[in-house]
Amino acid sequence: MMQKLIILLVWAAFSCGKPLPQLEGIDMKQWKADKLGCSGFREKSLDIFSSQKNKLKGLSEADILQLLGRPDQNELYKRNQKFFYYFVESSSKCDSSKTDARRLSIRFNAMEMAKEVVIE
Repeated sequence: MMQKLIILLVWAAFSCGKPLPQLEGIDMKQWKADKLGCSGFREKSLDIFSSQKNKLKGLSEADILQLLGRPDQNELYKRNQKFFYYFVESSSKCDSSKTDARRLSIRFNAMEMAKEVVIE
């Protein structure tokens, strides 16, 4: 009986996660498909995205991956911090004449939670 109760409590604890936020007015399938910003979808939706980027703060790394897809670049930093970068303009890999494409930068702390969301 005690084992069943423990299993039930563990299951309840892991199944009660908060739902992912909805980014209104952005087709997330197109966002994910616009790797490196090459097709221009991310750039066209930049104003809408900018107004909602704070919805990403506090999400886990796994939640960000589920919502935005794999990052275009990532970086490990000191003290187990991690950065994900998503190009919101065509990167130099799409257009060799571009040297400084803007990108969405998400900083994760050591607990893998998004602490900073910036378009740089």
